[in-house]
Amino acid sequence: MACEEVLHSRPLFLTIYTVVIIGIVFSSFYVFSAIRYPSTNPSSWSLSNEDVRLTEQTLNGSRFATVDVPSVPPEARDVRTRPILDVPPRNKEMPPLEAFGLTKELIQKRVKDNVIIVTFANYAFMDFILTWVQQLNNLEVSNFLVGAMDTKLLEALYWKGIPVFDMGSHMSTEDVGWGSPKFHKMGREKVILINLILPFGYELLMCDTDMVWLKNPLPYLARYPGADVLTSSDQVVPTVVDDSLEIWQEVGAAYNIGIFHWRPTESAKKLAKEWKELLLADDKIWDQNGFNEIIHRQLGPSVDEDSGLVYAYDGNLKLGILPSSIFCSGHTYFVQAMYQQLRLEPYAVHTTFQYAGTEGKRHRLREAMFFHDPPEYYNPSGGFLSFKPSIPKSLLLSGNHTIESHFTLVNYQIKQIRAALAIASLLNRTLVVPPLWCRVDRLWFPHPGVLEGSMTRQPFLCPLDHVFEVNAMLKELPEEEFGPGIDIREYSLLDNPSLPSEVKKSWLDVHLCKEGTQDCVASNNTSIGGVLKFPRHSNEETYMKIFSSFKDIKVIQFSSMQDAFTGFSDKEREDKFRKRVKRYVGIWCCVLDHTPGHIYYDMYWDEKPEWKPLPPQTSADDHPPW
Repeated sequence: MACEEVLHSRPLFLTIYTVVIIGIVFSSFYVFSAIRYPSTNPSSWSLSNEDVRLTEQTLNGSRFATVDVPSVPPEARDVRTRPILDVPPRNKEMPPLEAFGLTKELIQKRVKDNVIIVTFANYAFMDFILTWVQQLNNLEVSNFLVGAMDTKLLEALYWKGIPVFDMGSHMSTEDVGWGSPKFHKMGREKVILINLILPFGYELLMCDTDMVWLKNPLPYLARYPGADVLTSSDQVVPTVVDDSLEIWQEVGAAYNIGIFHWRPTESAKKLAKEWKELLLADDKIWDQNGFNEIIHRQLGPSVDEDSGLVYAYDGNLKLGILPSSIFCSGHTYFVQAMYQQLRLEPYAVHTTFQYAGTEGKRHRLREAMFFHDPPEYYNPSGGFLSFKPSIPKSLLLSGNHTIESHFTLVNYQIKQIRAALAIASLLNRTLVVPPLWCRVDRLWFPHPGVLEGSMTRQPFLCPLDHVFEVNAMLKELPEEEFGPGIDIREYSLLDNPSLPSEVKKSWLDVHLCKEGTQDCVASNNTSIGGVLKFPRHSNEETYMKIFSSFKDIKVIQFSSMQDAFTGFSDKEREDKFRKRVKRYVGIWCCVLDHTPGHIYYDMYWDEKPEWKPLPPQTSADDHPPW
């Protein structure tokens, strides 16, 4: 009817109606496109076989982006998931194990542009696999396969519709420590796998499971059709400032085999075969060291003037070193934020250069909002406790960046986190640990504070594992000896799109105040806007009395932790708490010209007037301060 009226109206009105309608359409498009993520994300990966659906996820940068927290790159953000997995019906019987062998036909079903992307793991890394797959799914990349090193993982992935094959490894389902015999076994399995796939004639992008894809890498790899092998590296000093390959003559770090691309050329197959024979002859050789030893047998000259490729190995293999600014290590991404400073979009991040084992890797990916956890992770019983860290400008910026100024800054933050851990323990809440600021870097070897030539800024937001033993914080300890457990979450959790709306809406702001000032009394009465004024220097009884009224609130956020808590009234509980949290802090490493060169952080540094950041003076002194 409206259209008829327009048709029969005068030309002027026809023009006006047309303009208005077009404006409405374009305005609607703009409004909908401006929505960065939905207000709630009701579904997520579940580690249970009962939930076999791959559901929609969106990624978003952190609210801390104003202080240069590594943000989610544009291509990985706001991509709505389109399920590309084949979830079997629940009434279907699982095929026999023999049906999951690695064959050319299996790869043919998944390959695209002659490229197959492969990772592998045992059941201990199930959640890493799910994250790895989800990230590729978000990027609409489907040409991947996952190798299962044990039948438990194989069955779990099958029922989730993830393309999986049996590696026949008969691996333990438990986590493997770096450098252990099982760790070396995993490395040998990788090399065997490469040797199995290359003869099929497909290009292979081989990845570790402790990395995630942030951008579809296939177009980038296709830019170098002449390369036999493209590898990532541990390079922390950029040799290029754009997205071209590293300048091979300037790369002094090891080539990292956590991300590398193989073409099925004769030179590549020859390299893979010799590498396999080397590792099978000596099970103590680390697969990465073996690769570097062989590939560096001959290095140079350049293949040409432009590509960045170099002749390596036997003088015929053409090698390219992927730029560490966009095929990121744990250092170039989480510490330097190199891609941000160079205004580049990262393709991947590998959780290397970290100090808390597998738990540390998870936590780093969670801090960056790349890890996909089940819904209950975002809504624990008891709710969350968080606080806004308060750091004087002078501690961040004044004076030189030295070991002493670094410890002054970090100790100031440790004291606040210690108080928050105590309150979280009292209220049986999960602590959202705030972001940490550091003034000097942490590494495994002596260094001047920041590696020369790197892009590490001072001060910088450092990962939690630079100061805290994340694995110790998450480890279950006997309650009778260490008191109640205290669960933690990453600083970005409250900004994560996966946080349920019911959690976001159930929020109490607590403003600490000086007792005796206006309205500053221990009361459960909130002011307009739902803010609770709460006296500083409150004790255990006051906390329990007031906050029992808010036990159903999902998030309690304090305005500060300065002088927030005077301590436990029960000495036995205080002792157990101290025994627990003393184990939470780690070491800084390492000073120059001193052995040992590491310095222990101390959770209770402020109770020791003579405390100074010094390394152990003798080997007998080389022990944690507990």
